[in-house]
Amino acid sequence: MLDSVRIVLVNTSDCRNIGSAARAMKTMGLSQLVLVDPIEMPNGQAQALAAGATDVLANAKVVSTLEEAITDCGLVVGTSARSRTLPWPMLDPRECGEKLISEVSDYPVALVFGRESSGLTNEELQLCHFHVQIPANPEYSSLNLAMAVQTLSYEVRMAFLANQKVANENKSTNKNTDDEYPVVDETERMFEHFEQALKATGFIQPSHPGLVMTKLRRFINRARPDTKEVKMWRGMLSSVEKSAKRNK
Repeated sequence: MLDSVRIVLVNTSDCRNIGSAARAMKTMGLSQLVLVDPIEMPNGQAQALAAGATDVLANAKVVSTLEEAITDCGLVVGTSARSRTLPWPMLDPRECGEKLISEVSDYPVALVFGRESSGLTNEELQLCHFHVQIPANPEYSSLNLAMAVQTLSYEVRMAFLANQKVANENKSTNKNTDDEYPVVDETERMFEHFEQALKATGFIQPSHPGLVMTKLRRFINRARPDTKEVKMWRGMLSSVEKSAKRNK
């Protein structure tokens, strides 16, 4: 299960932080590291701080965008150190670990960490189904990247161990296929279809799009539609587009 938990580091500026994060991951049994457009690629300094986790570092995948890193994931949780103008569904660290482990048997899941200085952008956070915030001391909430990775990786491991205990106690579990969720690529295509259909009806004006799609993303991510529901939405949107064309 832990092999399908992906740690994604976005635009990391100091390769030593990547090495420390790899070490934090391995102590909790995580091995899948993805680097999104790192400013400094891992070198000897990163390997030194990775200590016995140089294998995690060596096997890290490097991609250009966050979309590439999570396209096949069914659940994505982004770390956020502050509340945003437009609130998103939030998890605390314990809920985050439990949520990731509860869905990891169905598809890859991702835990996304942002830049050391500024975290994730609003656009990047909107690609996540949930946000997680570590409730540190408000008078001194300074956590470096590796500390944040260690804290949340620990919660993932604790949820994994609890899951294993339950599985050992009850070997017969029935999977409810109605709860299968789509991967990010499928939901992104649904959002693109939404925008296309809303422009066709005139609800969204291309010159003044406003926050319609951002608010729609928040609403749908909060609802977590399953695969069948996403297909239903796509069918409805196709019907709306056909109707709009006839009316023109």
